[in-house]
Amino acid sequence: MRRRWLGAVAAAAISLTAGLAQAQSTLRVVLINDLASLDPVQSTAAFVRNHGFMVYDQLFALDSQGVARPQMVDTHVASADGLLHRFTLREGLSFHDGQPVRAADAVASIRRWTQRDIVGRALAAATAGMEVVDDRTFTITLSRPFALVTEALARPTASALFVMPERIAQTPATTAIADATGSGPFIFQASQWRVGDRAVYTRNPNYRPRAEAADGLAGGKVVNVDRVEWLAMPDPATAAAALQSGEIDFIEQPSPDIVPTLERNRNIRTMALNPVGFMVWLRINHTQPPFNHPAARQALLHLVNQQEVLQAVGIRPSEQVPYCPAYFFCNTPLESSAGAQGLREANMDRARALLREAGYNGQRIVFMNAADSPINNAATLVMAQAFQRAGLNMDVPSMDWATVTQRRNRREPVDQGGWNFFVTVANVLDGQNPLTNLYLASPCEGGLTGWPCDQQLEDLRRSWWEENDAARRQDILHRVHARAYEVLPYINAGQFRTLAAHRANIEGLRPTTVPVFWGVTKR
Repeated sequence: MRRRWLGAVAAAAISLTAGLAQAQSTLRVVLINDLASLDPVQSTAAFVRNHGFMVYDQLFALDSQGVARPQMVDTHVASADGLLHRFTLREGLSFHDGQPVRAADAVASIRRWTQRDIVGRALAAATAGMEVVDDRTFTITLSRPFALVTEALARPTASALFVMPERIAQTPATTAIADATGSGPFIFQASQWRVGDRAVYTRNPNYRPRAEAADGLAGGKVVNVDRVEWLAMPDPATAAAALQSGEIDFIEQPSPDIVPTLERNRNIRTMALNPVGFMVWLRINHTQPPFNHPAARQALLHLVNQQEVLQAVGIRPSEQVPYCPAYFFCNTPLESSAGAQGLREANMDRARALLREAGYNGQRIVFMNAADSPINNAATLVMAQAFQRAGLNMDVPSMDWATVTQRRNRREPVDQGGWNFFVTVANVLDGQNPLTNLYLASPCEGGLTGWPCDQQLEDLRRSWWEENDAARRQDILHRVHARAYEVLPYINAGQFRTLAAHRANIEGLRPTTVPVFWGVTKR
């Protein structure tokens, strides 16, 4: 009897200890960049978006097939003509400060978001009114057709649409918020945030997940870990060593040359977090000579060799798309090659002739290099070398990505701190169609850094998202694509996949494109 009693006590103690260990488990992750700012409306940087998915929730969210599903919304009813949309929020939603989520919070968040995001601006331009009906219900009344209302409200990247308290959402879009109160599955621990070191999130005990299983970014956000520490490890070798030793649990994008080593470690697993992949985007400043001239931008098409870029980055052949002319990604339903030219191999003679046509006379060209990102760094250096061979006077200052995200907003001439190029790496959510592709937009006034300006392209984009007929929309898409090759808001310098890596005891990671940590368990 005594032995059985002692055995039962010991078993109970072990069970309790195991339960406490799981409840108090800490997930340590290294993402592409360190968290440097908090406002998901002010910044299009991926680190702000990643932070947003931790602390906020969305009205609608994209599932694994790219379909917008209700998230904070319980019911959505649209009128027969599609011009009136009525939304009712789920019951029992609350913010981290204990206040209930109201329709007024949703409306204020939408209004702030529409001031900055290209999708939000497109929706606002088609909106006649947005009204709060009661604490859980609001309406959007359109003044003209807009075929993608729920898709817009599910905006998951760039300036993603997250719902924050009305008191915070009333902050002017020109002023950065410092309060990260949301209603999402994790709570940001502001007192423990140290830029360049770590950001800390704890499980939100009052979060109410949807009943359905998680699917993509939609569905039930069930948190199985007590704490997430987002660590800054800009050196890829240091991060890889920390993963192998068990110091960290997950790396979003290990340096491609390190992946084979990680794959040989039986305690590590790799996965395609983003199955469609990424693109290297060369962003061009349209306001500064010589690239304010179309011919100079066209010259770049004959200097960028996509495969050369991908090889320099270290992408294995199995993870490359050897040639992709598409603005809306290859291997997707909206893949197009309309108007495409160049990008397969360099044509120095053609490039030099176009530069002469643009009036280039040897002035300094500033190509900002985010040296702390292995992919950005390698792509920048190989393209800068090609540009130099064509006769461009290249200046390639090294800085970290956070500095690039600040300096790229400067519109001064190059000799006053301005710039001509930078590289960014976009995922399929960033560039999947003419509405959501943030760097394709060329609105002249109020556009994103680089500031392309082309009314014809803007009119084509608008006609695409207003058109309900699928065949006509596909025809418009090809016209958008052909015009983009004439304007060149940016250049696709190569499409590829990377593999994320995690410890073998981490379960529940899914191909969500954006790194999210609900549904993840640490054994």
